[in-house]
Amino acid sequence: QVQVVESGGGLVEAGGSLRLSCQVSGLSFRDYAMGWFRQSSGEDHEGVACIDWHGGNTYYATSVQGRFTISQDTSRNTLYLQMDNLKPDDTAMYYCAADLGPLWSTTIGPMRIRCAHFAYSGQGTQVTVSS
Repeated sequence: QVQVVESGGGLVEAGGSLRLSCQVSGLSFRDYAMGWFRQSSGEDHEGVACIDWHGGNTYYATSVQGRFTISQDTSRNTLYLQMDNLKPDDTAMYYCAADLGPLWSTTIGPMRIRCAHFAYSGQGTQVTVSS
């Protein structure tokens, strides 16, 4: 059974940093695409950053490029999201997510869509950025 558990959210001032962690079990990083999406009140899921091991694909939302970095430590079964230079617009519930298969292929479609709608996700961790 696939399980993902997020941690690391909190309250931070604009310009600050946070690192989210996701403890993963029940899957192999080699077979799954992994990532983070976020959801603000009343908004749809937004794929933030996703990665896959097999295809070597990485996706970042335009709004976070250059500020967020996704990484994974397969020895610890952990996925990370380093968030720097945070902005009030980054305030949201952040979810770790996973889905079987690559992040992208010619038959899957845009990474922006796939990254926002993985099959498995956790309970989320709240990130609040004050101005």
